[in-house]
Amino acid sequence: MRNTDIEQKMYNMAIELINKRYPKGWGGAGVVRTEDDNYFTSIYLDAINPALEYQLCIETGAMMEAYKHDSRVTHSLCVKRDDEESEYEILTPCGTCQERLRFWGDRVMVGVTTPGNELMFVALAELQPYHYSTAKSMQGMEDYDFYRRLNEK
Repeated sequence: MRNTDIEQKMYNMAIELINKRYPKGWGGAGVVRTEDDNYFTSIYLDAINPALEYQLCIETGAMMEAYKHDSRVTHSLCVKRDDEESEYEILTPCGTCQERLRFWGDRVMVGVTTPGNELMFVALAELQPYHYSTAKSMQGMEDYDFYRRLNEK
């Protein structure tokens, strides 16, 4: 099990936000950490129309904050609980969020779901060993990351 101070800090921030924002019932929070050691948090966006509820993930807002500040994301974590009596669970980023995080390269560390619910992070490259960007027809895509895009500005 791998657990750094950064990862533990992110987990603690997520739990604190869940408890503050959702004192009762279901709750979830996302945290991203950036290369310049900033931490951005976000929550799930409720919607009146149920068809829209799952279109933005818990950690999307935190990713957008990092992007807004031109900061390179190094870590991402999503935590949820079913109610105030439930255990907190770490959620592996969905496929869409994996693609969003891939913008900053395949070395972004992400919290993942484990059988024992341990705090564990892996690099996107490990989570996505067969990502389409490694195909020969995608030449140049595999090294697309934040720095390259930033330097093109």
